Amino acid sequence: MTEKGFYLDTYAILAYLKGNKAYAKYFSARTLKTSVLNLMELYFVLLRDQGEKAAEDAFLAFGSYRTELTDPDVKEGMKLRLRLKAGGSNISYADATGYQISKSLGLRYLTGDEAFRSLPNVEFVR
Repeated sequence: MTEKGFYLDTYAILAYLKGNKAYAKYFSARTLKTSVLNLMELYFVLLRDQGEKAAEDAFLAFGSYRTELTDPDVKEGMKLRLRLKAGGSNISYADATGYQISKSLGLRYLTGDEAFRSLPNVEFVR
């Protein structure tokens, strides 16, 4: 595990909340970050599946890891999304931008999303 820390993909946060033990050790890393876009996805999934209280609680808890969304990260993230889409992977705007933010911050991108398995700087966990 890297000393620097991890960028939390929505997949990783949801897996952790569902009790996936493989993710537990990552949530004690010194640095954890995510963006408002991943928080938005998290809120939506929990609102849909578990109701407003669960969505609010998670948004509040993981909101402390929020990092800024910069214009260069948005642009590079969308370039990545376009490249991956051309290769058959339909990743979300949030995931593409999050991956770019992780690179900008020097953090590993923590996910279990198959679309990221073979990309550099990814900590793939199932």
